[in-house]
Amino acid sequence: MHEVIAGKAGLTGADHKYLGLIIKKGESTAGEIAEITGLTGGAVTGLIDRLEKKGLVKRSPDPQDRRKVMIIPQVKKAMSLLGPVFSDLQERTKDLVSSFSAEEREIIERYFVAATGIMHDVTRNLRNKPK
Repeated sequence: MHEVIAGKAGLTGADHKYLGLIIKKGESTAGEIAEITGLTGGAVTGLIDRLEKKGLVKRSPDPQDRRKVMIIPQVKKAMSLLGPVFSDLQERTKDLVSSFSAEEREIIERYFVAATGIMHDVTRNLRNKPK
């Protein structure tokens, strides 16, 4: 699904997912993007190049340290590009979520929060495990 949605917006599935992480993180350095995505520095540079070419991020010198470059997500541009593609998914998901009681939503939320924590732990353990 994400690959098809990304394709409709002119992105790869991976670039679409990474753009979501960049938007969630907000203004950040390439190093911080490498950390949240797990990509190498070179791969992050390529990702930023591709997203910048589409107007989805902007590079800007850090006003506190001119040696650093900040990557600033262009949220309005991303929403104008992806919003129409996601509208059906969002509407149907909203209808599904509203079909659950408040108690059921709490259980579902507890599951997703715990599952996300497990995924972060496993990822961290895999990164720190020698080959």
